[in-house]
Amino acid sequence: MSAATDAPTGDVSAADARELLIDLVEIPSVSGDVEAATEALATFFEAHDREVWIDDVGNVRAPANDSVLLTSHIDTVPGDIPVRLEENDDGETVLWGRGSVDAKGPLAAMAAVAVRTGASFAGVVGEEVDSTGGRYLVEDRESEPDVVINGEPSGWDGITLGYRGLLGGTYVATSESGHSSRPDNNAIQDAIDWWNRVEAEFAKDEWHPVFERVTCKPVDIDGGISGDGLSVETTMRVQLRVPPEYTTDEIREMADGHLTNGTVNWDDWVEPVMMSPRTKVARAFRAAIRKRGGDPRLLRKTGTSDMNIYADAWDAEMVTYGPGDSDLDHAPDEHLPLAEYDRSVAVLDDVTRTLLEEP
Repeated sequence: MSAATDAPTGDVSAADARELLIDLVEIPSVSGDVEAATEALATFFEAHDREVWIDDVGNVRAPANDSVLLTSHIDTVPGDIPVRLEENDDGETVLWGRGSVDAKGPLAAMAAVAVRTGASFAGVVGEEVDSTGGRYLVEDRESEPDVVINGEPSGWDGITLGYRGLLGGTYVATSESGHSSRPDNNAIQDAIDWWNRVEAEFAKDEWHPVFERVTCKPVDIDGGISGDGLSVETTMRVQLRVPPEYTTDEIREMADGHLTNGTVNWDDWVEPVMMSPRTKVARAFRAAIRKRGGDPRLLRKTGTSDMNIYADAWDAEMVTYGPGDSDLDHAPDEHLPLAEYDRSVAVLDDVTRTLLEEP
């Protein structure tokens, strides 16, 4: 059980929450260059008399009642989308801009509700690269929170319970050089043959749900005659997405079992996560969504998020939630209807108050 620390609660209106969102979207915060956005977020907490600091890796930390930790990421992928407010065909005001969906909509909602309710908050960095901020948060905290609500787009009426994991590595092989007419494999062929065997190992038919598959993807390859002309060398960067029925160690062993030449340096791994829909936090979200006329959707995502990091380290109930259509993540037309943002803030407020009031 985590320690609860009293913190002042503040009056953050719907208009204030919108203003925070727009301010954050207007500040570019591509991974590795987030200082202006972190300062703006810290200033928001300071203005509401909350203890806040920026830690050694750049996370914005505002600890309070650890019965609930509200957390989302500050960094975005690159992409210059002019920030603007426009009216759509339904007469709704829509905010355009990089990060409006992934994940400054969820981030601003988390910050607004943390101030309103006195819940703990962390705005983390590096999620779009290597989860530097989330990993540091896990290592640096003295105790575990009771409940984690991670901020990523799910739509105001959706909650994400599961993410696949990730295993990444680099295959390296060398073979003697020789005339291309020779029938024996060179290192490039060895790389291709190994990868074909790995793909065959995990092949599923098209009807098998993607979330439940191991999907295999080469992301970079380079090969050819060495500088001295005496060998053929190849390197291939690969990623495998890991469903919850496996661990990354099991997938690594299966992939390594198909090696006949070369080695793989596995240097990136994130365990999959799948939470129960019957936890108190999941129940609280379903009730809050129905209260506002929504039909709750329980989601499983085929990628990864900081929730994977938290679930691997903490024995806490958790879900991922936030406004926005996740199909717009990293997209050139990223945008967020402000009415959806307002509803998500209201849902998150209800859920957080419910959880803070429970014994």
